[in-house]
Amino acid sequence: MGPFAFATSLFLFLIEICQQVDGIGSKCDIYKGKWVFDASYPLYNSSNCPFIHQEFNCQNNGRPDRLYQNFRWQPTSCNLPRFNGKDFLRKFRGKRIMFVGDSLGLNQWQSLTCLLHTATPQDPYISQRVAAISTFSFPTYGVSIMFLRNAFLVDIVNEKDRRVLKLNSIGNGRIWKGYDVLIFDTWHWWLLTGRKQPWDYVQDNNITRKDMNRTVAYKKALRTWARWVNLNVDPAKTKVFFQGVSPDHVDSRDWADPTAKTCRGETWPILSTEYLGGSPSPQDVLKRVLRSVSKKVHLLDITGLSQLRKDGHPSAFGYGGHRGNDCTHWCLPGVPDTWNELLFATLIQT
Repeated sequence: MGPFAFATSLFLFLIEICQQVDGIGSKCDIYKGKWVFDASYPLYNSSNCPFIHQEFNCQNNGRPDRLYQNFRWQPTSCNLPRFNGKDFLRKFRGKRIMFVGDSLGLNQWQSLTCLLHTATPQDPYISQRVAAISTFSFPTYGVSIMFLRNAFLVDIVNEKDRRVLKLNSIGNGRIWKGYDVLIFDTWHWWLLTGRKQPWDYVQDNNITRKDMNRTVAYKKALRTWARWVNLNVDPAKTKVFFQGVSPDHVDSRDWADPTAKTCRGETWPILSTEYLGGSPSPQDVLKRVLRSVSKKVHLLDITGLSQLRKDGHPSAFGYGGHRGNDCTHWCLPGVPDTWNELLFATLIQT
């Protein structure tokens, strides 16, 4: 390609991106709106994404309804650009993107890999896992999308045959350096107790306890993460996002349905703009901590819009089948695809 042809191609691509951004506007809150039926959704078919993890592949696990796949998020004051996988790959040519967090981060990472693979099905891809890092890359574009499982962000260290959760230590942060985009999440594992709890003691500065208030511990860990961002992130080189708290639907009183108990059997979203259950307290904690970060961090504020999607969980069609009832994770295709549309909209704005 000659210099003139390359310049023309770049100019047309930039116009296309600007057209996508046009209509969002700096005053439009893309997180305020409602779900609307759209027959052009979902953005991909699960059969075209052969690497979806079993726990997210609800159709393959026997879910009989499909309506939950046909809803699009409509902001109140603007239109959200439809996700365009080819544009994403062109814009981030040669870039590395890392998700760091728990299985809700995995849910979003899986969604993004499906969105991109479906957009360019003929392009080769490489999927591999080395230690705790899963990598999905597109050699044609030089784009790599990583997921690092780290449910607490702060460190868990083995000391004298006991596992210690260190609220003030974030040595694992060395792995996060050098990426072009970082997307973090944490919360759900902070509630685990008993045999599922992955630590034996919790250390706050020089005080080690058997246990402590989990919300307080979560806040202290977030403050440690915030300090890491302030000390280690160059905003000119790295864009940082934090995924808001992904809601569960384990109590139907939160959406005022006396005929239900949990998300099981739910096939229709809440079509209003408000959720009766209100904002979860850990989301409020997260927002307060993010306001204390001196470097630019974008809150991917998916909590409120996801609360309206009681229909989007695997329920009996997750990994455990009819013996389980997963009202925490999300089916794919589904709600996390919208999270990535919001991520894409924010990235092309910035």
